[in-house]
Amino acid sequence: MNSNLNPSARASVVGVIDPDAYAAGTYTTAWVDMQDWYALLAVPMVGDFVATGVLNAKFQQATDAAGAGVKDVVGGAITAMTQAGTDDNKQALVNLLPSDLDYNAGFRFARFSATLSTAGADFGAVVLGLSPRYGDATANDAATVDEVVS
Repeated sequence: MNSNLNPSARASVVGVIDPDAYAAGTYTTAWVDMQDWYALLAVPMVGDFVATGVLNAKFQQATDAAGAGVKDVVGGAITAMTQAGTDDNKQALVNLLPSDLDYNAGFRFARFSATLSTAGADFGAVVLGLSPRYGDATANDAATVDEVVS
């Protein structure tokens, strides 16, 4: 590893669920081509839950960038976050390697999906692409990245 590189050359924001006060439902990032990355790291984060709020989050995989054949990644889900579980204002880290996907069956795209059940909560998620296979990571930043400061 070249220690002279800025962290932004090695890690990029490739997916995001904007932080907001959400109603019950499922929210997802864009699909990420795992041929571009050695790893992804999703960071779901919640603010304050209402008493009955539950957040489930997971990586999913597909065979193309439109989501063909979408299915869950085995072992790619968090334990449900709840207000009863004292998960207000907490985060989780979810790792994904290309080997976690069903590559032999043509699955090379991944996205992060979060489902808020029953009631609302403040939450969001960031997915980082780590160790780009080619070039500088910032070349693959999501369109939502406004600025990189070196």
